[in-house]
Amino acid sequence: MPPRAEPRIRIGVGGWTFEPWRGAFYPPGLPQKRELEYASRKLTSIEVNGTYYGSQKPDSFARWHDETPEDFVFALKGPRFVTNRRVLSEAGPSIERFFASGVMRLEKKLGPINWQFMPTKVFDPVDFAGFLKLLPRRVEGRAIRHAVEVRHDSFRTAEVVTLAREHGVAIVLAGDSPRYPQIADLTAPFVYARIMGTTEAEPFGYAEKDLDRWVERARLLGSGAVPADLAAVGEGTASETSRDVFLYVISGFKVRNPSAAMAMIQRVG
Repeated sequence: MPPRAEPRIRIGVGGWTFEPWRGAFYPPGLPQKRELEYASRKLTSIEVNGTYYGSQKPDSFARWHDETPEDFVFALKGPRFVTNRRVLSEAGPSIERFFASGVMRLEKKLGPINWQFMPTKVFDPVDFAGFLKLLPRRVEGRAIRHAVEVRHDSFRTAEVVTLAREHGVAIVLAGDSPRYPQIADLTAPFVYARIMGTTEAEPFGYAEKDLDRWVERARLLGSGAVPADLAAVGEGTASETSRDVFLYVISGFKVRNPSAAMAMIQRVG
């Protein structure tokens, strides 16, 4: 077996179209059509929220591919038509339509798919297992990485961790939010984290010590260890497998999110 490449820590924000970023993140006078081009050269990944609300045009995915650097990666939110349903295990046709909608035109820039559940969605072991079985491991010959963002406390159980691990699906790590359960267990060959604690009072969204802390957590997670200050369902012991980390600064005081992401990218080096 060839040696595994060093794990990569990718850091970004949610989307790139946000009016208050104009003049705060984007230079004054930058045309809106060049915002993705600019953002993708300051960040190393972006989570696309628009795919959650509706289908995008195939040409849009192709354009995003062409406007971004060679090593840039997009995470996509899976469509709500898949996750906002009573029976998740009946979502097969919707999942197939999503992958046939043009997302594969991102080619190697297609990163993880985040399947975000509603906060009211309660854990049903049979239905959850059935849903995980529907997630394709490969599409058009390309490996697909899946993450599930569970937001009801009933999912904070060893059975969820076991099922996710059996299918190689990451459980999204919720950071800085008392609203959602934190499940820091490593269940996939990559880590997907969303942190939500930026504030207006801090020029970089977070205090310097908190930026340092999140970078150190990302490094530990990338090495296969669960940081002691994150809440895992299991024992959280280290594995022997390093893994890529995708970390997105979401919500909080959104104007500061690009600054927080860039400050952490600089620390990662």
